[in-house]
Amino acid sequence: MYSSDKQPSIILVKPQMGENIGSAARAMLNFGLENMRIVEARDGWPSQNAVATASGAGRVLDKARHFSNFSDAVSDCHFIFATTARSRDLTKPVYSPKEAMVIASKKISDGENVGLIFGPERAGLENKEVVRSNALVTVPVNPNFSSINLAQSVLLMSYEWFLAKQAYTDKSMQKRQTEAASIMEIEKLAEHYEIELEKKSYFFPIDKASSMKSNLRNIWSRLPLTVSDVRVFHGILRHLIKSRDL
Repeated sequence: MYSSDKQPSIILVKPQMGENIGSAARAMLNFGLENMRIVEARDGWPSQNAVATASGAGRVLDKARHFSNFSDAVSDCHFIFATTARSRDLTKPVYSPKEAMVIASKKISDGENVGLIFGPERAGLENKEVVRSNALVTVPVNPNFSSINLAQSVLLMSYEWFLAKQAYTDKSMQKRQTEAASIMEIEKLAEHYEIELEKKSYFFPIDKASSMKSNLRNIWSRLPLTVSDVRVFHGILRHLIKSRDL
């Protein structure tokens, strides 16, 4: 169940410095965001450096949740935006921060859980995290100097969220006819298909198995699946297995 304040979760993946976590917390609170999740903080959690840098935004850190792996951090999300400055060899929708937060506002008003993931300071998100996202967010910047630090990136997204939220404040929320599938539900679906495809030696040759699985996961993450859709796909596969074994 999404929190009552109806906000996206700011998910910091493997942040390297407590100071940057604290600065990100300040950026969030400037625009009313308080849902921070941290995945595998390099220097451990909690962090005194983060607290010192956060200054008046300490309550964001007090409520922050720390996860030992990426899967657990996004398991209850229905839609994930991955922030990245690098081009990726993946077929995914790409949005500006403004476009992304308008979409996020609509999804959250429909009762979905939305996550914004940010990579570590040195190299950004890895493909294994990006492939499980539903869309990418990039910022149009100087091509000769495109590096944006963690707190700046969080600030940009938080600002655009604040504007998008204000634009929808007076709009009534309508309940969705269908419930969107969570990331965990889609993950289980992907695992179900991978297991059965492994049995049929689909992932061949062996040296290409990893990229084939990654491409398949990317397809699942792009589909706007509902809970009902997931059940149908599970049912189809179970029927095929049963028919094959008769």
